[in-house]
Amino acid sequence: MALNLEGLHSTDLHIIESLLSKSLHNPPELEDIWSLMDKVWDETGNDNKNLDPEKLQRFYQHPVWTLNGLFIEQHSLSMQHRSAISDWIVKHNINRLLDYGGGFGTLSRLLAEKDSNILIDIYEPYPMNYSIARASGYTNIRFVNSINSLYDCIVSIDVLEHVSDPLTIFFQMSKSVKKNGYLIIANNFWPVIKCHLPSTFHLRYTFHTFARLMGLELLGPCEGSHANIYRKRKDMPFNWHRIRMYEQVSRMLFPFLNILHIFYQRLKKTVL
Repeated sequence: MALNLEGLHSTDLHIIESLLSKSLHNPPELEDIWSLMDKVWDETGNDNKNLDPEKLQRFYQHPVWTLNGLFIEQHSLSMQHRSAISDWIVKHNINRLLDYGGGFGTLSRLLAEKDSNILIDIYEPYPMNYSIARASGYTNIRFVNSINSLYDCIVSIDVLEHVSDPLTIFFQMSKSVKKNGYLIIANNFWPVIKCHLPSTFHLRYTFHTFARLMGLELLGPCEGSHANIYRKRKDMPFNWHRIRMYEQVSRMLFPFLNILHIFYQRLKKTVL
């Protein structure tokens, strides 16, 4: 299915059309989008092991992210995940929700259409004018530039692998959800694109441990999606020294856990 580029600013449209002309497939496939994002990452001078805030800002404000959002909205698996997450939220009668890093607004708009009574805040450090315009037609969605409220539920879809200190961001989320409230978190701590930071990959195997240290209980996966659901059982007295110590242990264990994971996957294929 071809991407719908209607409504784009002429400058963004020109850049996106130029990017699409470099895609191997027409319409683009997921791997094409990743390749184009890597191209922009390189063009903006970024290095995922030596981060420069100004270069990161140029990357995350580039129209390639609008292209990525448009692609998601016609990609069946991506929309299946977001539909499953929004269905779970509606089923659990959430009143106030924060979509953390949900800049393009796909999940929020989908949720707003399913339940007009849910009040949705989108926190996005690099908001796009196109995304804000598309959300403007929903009276229960607003973009916020800071987090000063407590929410019944916080959703974070494919965000933490992009940030240099994911545990600090995750802690902020845990403190911003009400007791017995929910966090719906999907992470991709894998090197599928260059903006996934290698410094976060150790959390691939230990993220649930840090969730427990922050007073969160893993309820399990959100069925039909790539997200996990956590419930905040209590406010933990937080010891950053302890968290950072566990983080160092997680980093040291990562190469060994990764080898075990690879061995397990190969063994499973052999048995099957």
